[in-house]
Amino acid sequence: MDFLAQHIEALIFCAQKPIRLVELKACLSEMFEADVPEKDIEEAIEQLMEKFSADTFSFEVVNSGGGYQFLTKPSYQASIGILLKQQSKKRLSTSALETLSIIAYKQPTTKSEIEQIRGVNCDYSVQKLLEKELIEIKGKAETVGRPLLYGTSDSFMDYFGINDLKDLPTPKDFSTPDNEIGTPDPEGETSAD
Repeated sequence: MDFLAQHIEALIFCAQKPIRLVELKACLSEMFEADVPEKDIEEAIEQLMEKFSADTFSFEVVNSGGGYQFLTKPSYQASIGILLKQQSKKRLSTSALETLSIIAYKQPTTKSEIEQIRGVNCDYSVQKLLEKELIEIKGKAETVGRPLLYGTSDSFMDYFGINDLKDLPTPKDFSTPDNEIGTPDPEGETSAD
């Protein structure tokens, strides 16, 4: 099992984005010229997660973006924060983040639908998001002119550390309670004092 774990560790380390279980299985099966059971791969990943959870390592194996990758532990957030601050030119602008939010919640969606919600042209934001591979073209709409449909990519999941679009906060998470007169009683009725 240690031998298998070392190969998986190398694959996770060299992968440019989170590597999925199916990709690990395909690589290992080709390497060993035999079918490697998913159960063995999962056990080896658990072994790696336990190994890198030790305080002697500044990074750990994390299940993110639908796959596995090495990430720095939260206790090193301050030093990583400095590096990220220095690399801030790669951060998303407010307009790009707004455009990305609309795409994430409305996907697949067209540029004109995004512009209708934002109220401004979003050509530049869409282009930047495509370049950063946070969104991708999902096809063409069946409407007049057949405009392109945009949706989020796997890189989007990785960028925000989620495994599924269901992990995005729902609009109700952002809502504030309506102003009410009086205080609610235990049965949920509002009573004026």
